[in-house]
Amino acid sequence: MKFFVDTAEIDQIKELNDLGMVDGVTTNPSLIAKSGRDILEVTKEICDMVDGPVSAEVVALDAETMLAEGRKLAKIADNIAVKVPLTWAGLQTCKTLSDEGTMVNVTLCFSANQALLAAKAGATFISPFIGRLDDINTDGLELIDDIRTIYDNYGFETQILAASIRSANHMSECAKIGADVATAPPNVIKAMANHVLTDKGLAGFMADVEKAGIKIL
Repeated sequence: MKFFVDTAEIDQIKELNDLGMVDGVTTNPSLIAKSGRDILEVTKEICDMVDGPVSAEVVALDAETMLAEGRKLAKIADNIAVKVPLTWAGLQTCKTLSDEGTMVNVTLCFSANQALLAAKAGATFISPFIGRLDDINTDGLELIDDIRTIYDNYGFETQILAASIRSANHMSECAKIGADVATAPPNVIKAMANHVLTDKGLAGFMADVEKAGIKIL
């Protein structure tokens, strides 16, 4: 499973990228606004840093303006994936941009039917939002499973990009289901390394080292 990091913070992306934990980046205007920097400038810097897809989101709601914004964003770098919402206008934009050879990430997906439409429109990525479904007492992971089944049934090449990841458990469950990509904040990716028994074992090991007076340097 590929890891995309869901942030616009350059230092956090660099840290994970240097460790080989970044296969791509997802951003949105809200994330970039938090950085206090220009959206095009930040997006270009991220694209120069990472080799994989960098999702940059349109802000228009109508197809004509979405398309114009998407084409402008696509000019930033070859690894831009234009992010559009899963609306009818978004699907129209997805189809046109995909036909032009631009990667498209269709976002705000909350049903298998929506994911099916995105695949038919040629989406590179479909972004089902796990955490937001969990928030309304619906199993977000079940949606990932449903989409995986449908895409496998018909050989769709659209990649499942699990989004709205809230925990390390979400990450492992998405991997077991077969999501192609999971995008998560840096703290969630780092939390995957944590386990209480690892901490306990290391504490015991260090106590033995100190008791024995072992030194390597």
